Amino acid sequence: MASTLCCRASLLVSSNATRRRFQLLASFPTLSSSSSYLKMGCVQPLPFVRLLRSKFSTRAPDKTVPVVKMEASSNTVPSIVVYVTVPNRDAGRKLADSIVKEKLAACVNIVPGVVSVYEWEGKVNRDPEELLIIKTRQSLLPALTEHVKANHEYDVPEVIALPIGGGSAEFLEWLKNSTRE
Repeated sequence: MASTLCCRASLLVSSNATRRRFQLLASFPTLSSSSSYLKMGCVQPLPFVRLLRSKFSTRAPDKTVPVVKMEASSNTVPSIVVYVTVPNRDAGRKLADSIVKEKLAACVNIVPGVVSVYEWEGKVNRDPEELLIIKTRQSLLPALTEHVKANHEYDVPEVIALPIGGGSAEFLEWLKNSTRE
């Protein structure tokens, strides 16, 4: 069936309009390899097959960006991303500045325009907030949590940590060098 579909699509691909309609349909049998494409009886290779292979290939790209897994490098440390919400811009800036100044994090992004919907004291609330995205060492989470609690105006501030499994070696090394031990 795949070879029939491929060959029929090749025959129908005579005008640009038709070619656009059948591009993806005709390319599915050719994604695995060029030799299987020829085995299916198609005479001419479709011009976009190389592009599709480059987009969907599981092979490593020719030029690689240095990426490191957290446990594999001595130049990095286990790292995390921490989410903290704040009620407004001033509170966010003040908290972000103090976190970076104390070297509890290498970087804090302040994302405005967040709306949080949550239940508190039996009532559903919807409040505008800002989100702090904090990049730091995993070992600093207890100190960071205490710092947020001591400098936040909420009774129960959000402090949620997610592990960083890997990433740009240069960034992760900078994160290590920009935070205290």
